[in-house]
Amino acid sequence: MPAHPLQGVGRRLAARRRARNLTQSDLAQSAQVSYATVRSIERGSRMPSDDVLDALAAALAVEPGWLATGADHTDSRIHLAMPALSAAVADYDVPADGPVRPLVQLYSAVADAVSWRLGSQYVRLAAEMPALLQELARALQAARGRERIEVAGLLVAAYRAADAAAYKSGHRDLSARLVDLMRWAAAQAESDLLAATTAYVRTEVFFGARAHQSGLRALEAALEAAPRPVDAPTTAARGALHMRAAVIAGRAADADAAAQHMADARRLADDVAEGVYLGTAFGPASVRIHEVSTAVSMGASHIHQALEIAQVWAPPRDMPAERRSAFYIEVGRAQLWAGRRTDSFESLRVARRIAPQHTRAHPWVREDIGTLRRLQRAGDDDLTRFAERVGAV
Repeated sequence: MPAHPLQGVGRRLAARRRARNLTQSDLAQSAQVSYATVRSIERGSRMPSDDVLDALAAALAVEPGWLATGADHTDSRIHLAMPALSAAVADYDVPADGPVRPLVQLYSAVADAVSWRLGSQYVRLAAEMPALLQELARALQAARGRERIEVAGLLVAAYRAADAAAYKSGHRDLSARLVDLMRWAAAQAESDLLAATTAYVRTEVFFGARAHQSGLRALEAALEAAPRPVDAPTTAARGALHMRAAVIAGRAADADAAAQHMADARRLADDVAEGVYLGTAFGPASVRIHEVSTAVSMGASHIHQALEIAQVWAPPRDMPAERRSAFYIEVGRAQLWAGRRTDSFESLRVARRIAPQHTRAHPWVREDIGTLRRLQRAGDDDLTRFAERVGAV
């Protein structure tokens, strides 16, 4: 007879917890739930609510759907949330009546959303962002003076967080609309730094359209308008634009522009510590990751540069999960092109352990694992299971 659903959730939860060398108490503390809750779920006497399931999954770096069923249902959960997100976007300037929390609580809510984005928690973003965007729209409508500028700044970060869920799940039209609203909110916030941040995110529109030359022109225009690097935030904003420009120049096959922008990013990174500035990671480690990305963007003749970096360096564990995962995805592609199939698969597995939702959403992962399966020896169950988990089959 098949196992009872309660026992299945508990068994998967316990197995994943032990694999990460966590006690039940450790897991409870990390997920911010009670010890009794973890124990009862593992014993099969309690089914977790959606909120508890999401919290446990985030603490264990797995997808909530896997804990619930043993399969990945991230895609369906995100897609089901998209109509509500579209509605929140549609009435951005005429929000329905409703409550608005004090500004300090709105700051906290947006900080949570930024944390989910950096941690690639797209399911949680898709579920939470519609209500938060509508609340912030109401707050902006009611705010005056300095408070209106602050709320507009929060909206920029919130639109960016919502865009992560839309873009990574393939809802490109909605993503483009969210980027437009980021630009609108940045203007309301009267901030050159937020305008630079928005230009960084806008590049994904050009990536999606494969309009790489246009994207490079847009970034170079943003660099001309960006504030001078006089402190850490302004230095990071300019450096991030140079990183992004290097990658898109690589995809445009403009080697000179890619090299120049990467050199500028490297120089600026020497002046700031690695960190997250206005929602964007920047610093020496981020530049190193973008060096790999630029090399891969330039194509097979440049992959030796990516492989040389990966041979001696790996992203520090305190970097945002999405950025670390992206590094291993890029390295995996370089290794595949170099004929190092085993190494490529291992890099993709590392990427998935770091950020499962990001890895599942990344088109290169599905493409590369598909290539590996075509080249595999018969009966490689590990590759097949991985392909199933990232939606490649």
